[in-house]
Amino acid sequence: MNENKTRSIGKSISWRILASCDTMLISYVITRSFKIAAAISSIEVLTKMVLYYFHERAWNKFAFGRN
Repeated sequence: MNENKTRSIGKSISWRILASCDTMLISYVITRSFKIAAAISSIEVLTKMVLYYFHERAWNKFAFGRN
């Protein structure tokens, strides 16, 4: 089952928004500070995008699960 690139980009963006909201909510519950929660969430967006890029590049080196 192949997806076109536009669908994949849309899914990536919607997931990133949902995941960042989750991080902000958890951070707020722990710190009780919206300012700190927003800072944590902002940093998380950047670090997870960079980590995901390298994660994807590493997976490209393996044939596991490919036909």
